[in-house]
Order: sequence, then C-alpha cells, then structure tokens
Amino acid sequence: MPNVLFAEPEEQTLDTSVLGVPIRVRAIPVSYHWDLGDGNTITTEKPGEPYPSEQVSSTYSYEGWYDITLTTTFRGEFSVDGGPWQQIDGTIEVASEPRALFSKSLESRLVNPNVPVDEEEDPWIPPRSEETEGPQDPDARHRTI
Repeated sequence: MPNVLFAEPEEQTLDTSVLGVPIRVRAIPVSYHWDLGDGNTITTEKPGEPYPSEQVSSTYSYEGWYDITLTTTFRGEFSVDGGPWQQIDGTIEVASEPRALFSKSLESRLVNPNVPVDEEEDPWIPPRSEETEGPQDPDARHRTI
C-alpha cells in the first residue's frame, strides 16, 4: 500500500527594521527532501497532495517502525521600505521533527461483516521496541520526482 507524502507549504514572512527603515524578508519553499528511514529518499519540487493522490509516495519493503523526516529548502527575498522584492543569494534547509510510522504487512482474510472490529483490542500496531524497528532496505535508492 502506498505511503502518501505531502507538506503544506507556506511562505514565511518576517517584518523588521534596520536603522529605523522597515524591511520585509520572506522565505519561499522550493524543494522537499524526504528521508523515509529505511535508506530510501525522495527529492521533489512538488509538496505532494493528501490521499488519494499519490503524487509523492513510497512503499516499504519490510514491516516495522520507521522515522520519516522532511527537509524543506527555502529561497529568500527581501524588500526595503515597501520597495520591490530582491533575491537573497543562497538557500536554507529546515528539517522537520521525525514522524514515526509503522509499516504493516497485511493479509486478506474472510471476516464476519456483522461483527465490528474492536481496534482497541486488535493489535494492529505493536509498541515501538528494538524488535519492532524496521530494517534498512538493501535495495534503497534515491528518487527525484
């Protein structure tokens, strides 16, 4: 099953002043680097979209817990006293806090549709421990989308 990845990109604007002159600085997201925690990575200029889109997606080869980290690259611009926006040389990268995800191997089975599943009792996701950590993918690769 695909793991759909997406960010909610927003320009960041800072208003300040230098020697009493108003300055606006804005950071604009330009690329996204996903570290999937199993050795696989994805770099894209697209922020992705929520499910059911699979614009930016991946799958895990093994069951287990993984930490996904997003590093967003921003370019900058500034405006002096309401003047035109001017490009700032270079970029800056900002890494997100890791998000834990459990990759589960599922099997089809017949169930009684008249009996509801009690998700509190059903051990769908095991507690995180050394035994439930997902292994690295020996065929890991970097993809550019």
